[in-house]
Amino acid sequence: MLIDYENVNIYQGDSKILENVCFHADEGEFIYIIGRVGSGKSSLLKTFYCELDLDPDENSKAEVLGRDIKTLRIKEVPALRREMGIIFQDFQLLHDRTVRRNLRFVLRATGWEDEDEISERITDVLREVGMEDKIDRMPHELSGGEQQRIAIARSILNHPKIILADEPTGNLDPETAGNIVRLLKDISKTGTAVVMTTHNLPLLSKYPGIVYRCLDGHINDVTDEFTKVQINEGIDDEYIRESKLFSGTENENEDNADTDKADKDKPEGNEN
Repeated sequence: MLIDYENVNIYQGDSKILENVCFHADEGEFIYIIGRVGSGKSSLLKTFYCELDLDPDENSKAEVLGRDIKTLRIKEVPALRREMGIIFQDFQLLHDRTVRRNLRFVLRATGWEDEDEISERITDVLREVGMEDKIDRMPHELSGGEQQRIAIARSILNHPKIILADEPTGNLDPETAGNIVRLLKDISKTGTAVVMTTHNLPLLSKYPGIVYRCLDGHINDVTDEFTKVQINEGIDDEYIRESKLFSGTENENEDNADTDKADKDKPEGNEN
């Protein structure tokens, strides 16, 4: 088990964000975490790589890559992160250097010394994400989708056991978002687990995986019912809007909004 959480509470300051979290990830699994803004998705992800601490005194189990992260010492965190790949919505590339130098910086920082091996690994990961021809480009010369592909290449440099992706498609158009998720899905088929937060619900149908949902301070596995969750009376408008946006029905429904409202306001029995 790569991630094994049982009855974990997650806090931001003194506020409990998620309660009694049970979450599991194993080799090769592709996992979505969905939920409205502020529901705890990103906070949960941050605990996996020790950006957000857990309470060591609580009676819970929190293991990541074989380590008890409730008691993990600060000096041990870099070694944990070297076994992970982390992808952010805003790419977080170094804008003062080329793609090659961005990737070289990471390898050197994680202990790689042989320049031939460094060059070979950079070429390998860029080939894997289809970006070999961009090796000497600056980040500002790349599109958003291309920058995210470079971020994915960076995340797999050290052959991670798991990739954590926080809204990796949040700033991308629908077609590019689909290409990014397909790429992550392909990576998971090599044995690397992928855990990603997202608001882009239509992708869950196109690229199926395990689905957890954060709602009202709890997280649950909704893999078998997430389509029901999407149309459930309690689903928030943000999800509905985004689903319409990506399915191309946003404008059509917007045009009929006034008509729909008028119909709802009609007194019963006066349909004519």
